[in-house]
Amino acid sequence: MASRRPPTTKISAIVSDVDGTLVTNDKQLTDRSRAAVAAIRKAGIPFSIISSRPPRGIAPLMKALGIDRPSAGFNGGVVVAPDLSVLQQHLISPETARRTVDFLAGREVDTWVFSGQDWLLQNDAGPHVEHETFTVGFPPIVVAEFGKALDTAAKIVGVSKNHDFLTGCEIELAELMGDAATVVRSQLYYLDTTDRLANKGVGLLELAKLVGVPPSEIAVIGDGGNDVTMFEQAGLSIAMGNAQPAVKAEAHFVTASNSEDGFAAAVERFILGGER
Repeated sequence: MASRRPPTTKISAIVSDVDGTLVTNDKQLTDRSRAAVAAIRKAGIPFSIISSRPPRGIAPLMKALGIDRPSAGFNGGVVVAPDLSVLQQHLISPETARRTVDFLAGREVDTWVFSGQDWLLQNDAGPHVEHETFTVGFPPIVVAEFGKALDTAAKIVGVSKNHDFLTGCEIELAELMGDAATVVRSQLYYLDTTDRLANKGVGLLELAKLVGVPPSEIAVIGDGGNDVTMFEQAGLSIAMGNAQPAVKAEAHFVTASNSEDGFAAAVERFILGGER
């Protein structure tokens, strides 16, 4: 557990999750969060974001915050430059993609496939479609079948309003996939399947290499189960107040929630303020 290792005394870079962390529940950057990132930049510390969103969905935030270092989408599966050119990527194998889609279909779980720049689905009246459209900033493409998109899928998402049912699906699908894929929920209602190397822990290591900073000198902030792997790799880990207890238990520190400027508070207290 990250909480069993002492936090680093030297921070040379910062990597933040996006939804549930950097932005509010209505997907906005607060003035205080913007000021925190500006203070990070003024201190000369590289700042990147890592998200379950597709790179296209984090581009507006990168622009708004003036991020000039590589960042990552798809839970670390695709690392991009500020202009969204791909620097590293780990796609789901076609066989694994098809097994995942078949598993979700067998349990009548709505399924989304992210392939290339596209977001594909079969039911545009399904749960959270409108919410995701607002989040990523572009609409889905409705298809009769996923077809060849499964040959180049970066992320497959099972979506359900029944959180307990999705918990069971997560356990079952993770066992089915074994070492072939990473299966983890990015939100209580989103079950993400990505390549086995497409997780935020590996993503953090790749960002560290590109920025030229050892992971032991990187501070990370996140709220989801998919953030735990980067907690394990980082020198300083901070969980949001809105995180589940199991996620908080893996972090060095816990800040306020994303509705209470928890990201900014974490930067002010634990990173720039040195309260560690």
